[in-house]
Amino acid sequence: MSVWPAWEVRERDGVTSWFDVRLAFADGARVDLLAVVCDGDVSIEDVRAQPPLSFGDLDLLAEWIEEPLFEACGVRAAPSPEEEPPQESDGEGPSRRARSGWPRGIEGRRLVAEEYLAAQGEGRDAVLAVMSATGHSRRRSLKLIAGARDAGFLTPRHVRR
Repeated sequence: MSVWPAWEVRERDGVTSWFDVRLAFADGARVDLLAVVCDGDVSIEDVRAQPPLSFGDLDLLAEWIEEPLFEACGVRAAPSPEEEPPQESDGEGPSRRARSGWPRGIEGRRLVAEEYLAAQGEGRDAVLAVMSATGHSRRRSLKLIAGARDAGFLTPRHVRR
């Protein structure tokens, strides 16, 4: 997912910011949208998707982009009182997450290293392979790769002197 600022309007009461957002999926599907962040709320003004989104996916779109969008503009959304804590999926019914679960900790670092090395061996872009496997942005994938390096699963980028 890529987020970049389009424009911003400063008023006495606060700031309203517009962002261009692009979600690219491994199967070639793409969603481009114009999102507005104002007073800790996300609104979607324009959506273009190829292939078209179902109503269910369109309903979840704001949830998919909310956290990365707030990260990009440096705002943290306060949880609203009517929100319930997320419940663990029991395998029945669809998951409400935009990306599949990726293990954390040492297991996640090991899997990142395996994906990275497999892509390198095949002559593909290793960072893009990690992005596709994890569903994270380029910046987050680079952090995961750095974590795998720090854990010793990948060789250091530079020789230490």
